[in-house]
Amino acid sequence: MKPTVRLATARTPDGGEMELYRHDRDFSIKINGLDLMNSRQHESELELARLGCAHLTRSKAPGILIGGLGLGYTLRQVLDMLSPHSKVVVSELMSAVVEWNRKFLGEINGRLLEDKRVEIKMGDLVTHISRSNNRFDAILLDIDNGPSAMADSGNRRLYGYEGIQACRHALRERGSLAVWATEPSKEYERLLMSCGFHVRRYRVPAYKGSKGSKSQSRFVWVASGDETILPPGGGEPRLPLQNESKGNRRRPRERH
Repeated sequence: MKPTVRLATARTPDGGEMELYRHDRDFSIKINGLDLMNSRQHESELELARLGCAHLTRSKAPGILIGGLGLGYTLRQVLDMLSPHSKVVVSELMSAVVEWNRKFLGEINGRLLEDKRVEIKMGDLVTHISRSNNRFDAILLDIDNGPSAMADSGNRRLYGYEGIQACRHALRERGSLAVWATEPSKEYERLLMSCGFHVRRYRVPAYKGSKGSKSQSRFVWVASGDETILPPGGGEPRLPLQNESKGNRRRPRERH
């Protein structure tokens, strides 16, 4: 049996320990000993790109913002889907993650960061989004474990009112916001809708072959001010009526 090897470590802004591991051909990143991402389970990261950029496959030169580089799967899918004239900005807080992609992860996704369409922006994501008015056709967020399962409390601002409004202003007229998460969140869905977004929720497989297994599912929300560009399928959340009791709320409609 091949051993699991720790390749590198780094400190997160809040003082936690982030580690990169390799086992045979598989890579994983952990924070404080807990799995954050694993190359064996990357199908949902691909789905984030597919759903968030579905309306851009025929665009000549779309602008995309990816929040969180991770192991590079979302970026790989975006580059494979879109025009050679696309511009993809990747916002990453941890310089170590960029270094690990260049040094260790090229064999699973190629040399992504050498693609001329890619620009890396280091620093706080919300600050960067706030300075990008009407710039992007899609914003794809894969930060932490999503809005309700955060490992780093510093990410709370991104998923709150301030972060959502910043995303809305950074999107072009027919742009979309796509958000990855390990679990659903009605609170986040309602906050998206209260900020003027039309929203769809999609249950996606964590890895190929896990479709239908709830324990191996992840979630992607796609939100836009233009309902016509949202991908088909998914669930359609709605804001509860004021006179609707908690015990008498109808379930969100599921589109098939």
